[in-house]
Amino acid sequence: MKKIVIFASGAGSNAENIIKYFENNANVEVSAVLTNKSDAGVLKRCAFLKKPALYFNRMAFEDGVVAGVMNSLKPDLIVLAGFLWKIPKDFIKDFKNKIINIHPALLPKYGGKGMYGVKVHEAVKNNFEKVTGITIHYVNENYDEGAIIHQAKVSLSKNDSIHDIANKVHALEYEHFPKVIEKILLGHG
Repeated sequence: MKKIVIFASGAGSNAENIIKYFENNANVEVSAVLTNKSDAGVLKRCAFLKKPALYFNRMAFEDGVVAGVMNSLKPDLIVLAGFLWKIPKDFIKDFKNKIINIHPALLPKYGGKGMYGVKVHEAVKNNFEKVTGITIHYVNENYDEGAIIHQAKVSLSKNDSIHDIANKVHALEYEHFPKVIEKILLGHG
């Protein structure tokens, strides 16, 4: 059985999508969801889905407490699904090539510190991009610079609002993220 731990900071729609995708899979399970926000919507989703969820603060993250929890859970993959904190170097070293992230743009464009969520979609709109998409990548010590695993694209029209762009990107996330996770863990999907 391959184990996934999800880190999320917000509403948790991607986390829910991943949990539901694997809920009847005999080879993969989401062991737990961790969040750095005590009021994150992902906590309510996990309660509804009967999935263990934990909140942690910055000190617990930086002082190795969260790494200790990860060592006890023994995840095969740590999935960042809307998790906004930079991952500490020691954590990356301890879980080398086991941490992946999804970014709401086609990296290397629109990546880096401060580029997340609606800020990315605003930049895409303001630069009159004709295409945007998602990037699933390994996490290294720099924001959005890890090796790219998968990208998916979607066309934009000049009439697309920021909300329209966000919806198109979310659709790509929901379609591709679980399948890429499955492929990483099981070699197919």
